[in-house]
Amino acid sequence: MSTRILIVEDDPDIAALVAHYLDKAGFTTEHIVSGRDALAAIAAKPPDLVVLDLMLPQVDGLEICRTVRSDRKTAAIPIIMLTARVDESERIVGLELGADDYLAKPFSPNELVARVRALLRRAHRGPAPTRTLMYGPIVVDTERHVVSSEGRDVTLTAKEFLLLEYLLQHRGRVLSRDVLLTDVWGYRYTGGTRTVDVHVRRLREKLPTLVDALVTVKQFGYKLIESEE
Repeated sequence: MSTRILIVEDDPDIAALVAHYLDKAGFTTEHIVSGRDALAAIAAKPPDLVVLDLMLPQVDGLEICRTVRSDRKTAAIPIIMLTARVDESERIVGLELGADDYLAKPFSPNELVARVRALLRRAHRGPAPTRTLMYGPIVVDTERHVVSSEGRDVTLTAKEFLLLEYLLQHRGRVLSRDVLLTDVWGYRYTGGTRTVDVHVRRLREKLPTLVDALVTVKQFGYKLIESEE
């Protein structure tokens, strides 16, 4: 069964361009113009990934992102946000609300395809031997992509899960933002290191153990201390 990607974009030319390149890459695409219709479509039949414009009629991309992430049935759907705004704060808000990635218009269609592939590859990896990572009260089932803390399930986005897994696998090491972008996001990322900072902040909010354990290395990156067992 082919991977289904929902394109939520009110500009017909951009939507046609995105659909053309994704279809050519072997994906199945569906195009929706309005935010309200997008929410209904996602709830009725969750896609494998959403390419989401920020500025939409009726309901904007930020509200769609917030709604998708607040529903357990759709919370893990990868979201790539498209934005015509040059203000970094708008892109950061999108990441804060749960977008996994973003591209600023105008963008390269080939780069979009590369990012879609990288995100899907990490969000839908094939079955692997059962393996559990533990860090204090945090338990990560890497096969089922399930995370719990102190016995309580914690819902993470695809990128949040992969970042947490990577940090746990490399605990005790100082990891630069560039290394995290390359290894977790899966490509040579040029969108700015604030992406990492936002995802780290969200992990700390969802997993309080990391507030003190995940240390910021000034002007470089992050380090997960080794002491939690």
